[in-house]
Amino acid sequence: MQDYIDLAEKNGVILLNNGKCQFCGANTKRGVHECLEIFNLGFQNIDFSNIENHSYRFLIVDAHTLQHPEIHGRWNNHFHLSRLHLVFNYNVKWTYDLSPKLSDYLNTYKVHKQDEYLNPPKILERGNITITDIVENSANETECKSIIKNWALEVYNSWNTHHSIVDHIAKGFLNQK
Repeated sequence: MQDYIDLAEKNGVILLNNGKCQFCGANTKRGVHECLEIFNLGFQNIDFSNIENHSYRFLIVDAHTLQHPEIHGRWNNHFHLSRLHLVFNYNVKWTYDLSPKLSDYLNTYKVHKQDEYLNPPKILERGNITITDIVENSANETECKSIIKNWALEVYNSWNTHHSIVDHIAKGFLNQK
């Protein structure tokens, strides 16, 4: 599996090593590297143990990933945007066992869609809320959950030019169950 530095290079993106995150604008000192470090390590004090909060973990992953598509694989956008679409438009209560099912459905879907790309919105125009906003408000669970949901909605809405594509994917996924 390629790491994010290799994927950025493959995508022709030069990663900056200092300042704010070049993709989402998060208030970091070491750019996207710190942004990813916060994403990977910054949620220890958020309690995801109850069933309801599991959906917030998925919202965090989807929002962050869609704010940084240049450091992920091409079909990654389809997966994360489709999952947000299923959660927000079809009220799917996402669980861990649904992710591999969506991935399997996308593997079948993409066989006939090799030329389909979900081109991302412009850099720094993929929602105003960032990972640092979540961590800064993580002590207050109610506030944190509200910010996570708003973050995911902002990011989802910034990808609105592709909502019809992911709606087609969502319907196919739901119909296969």
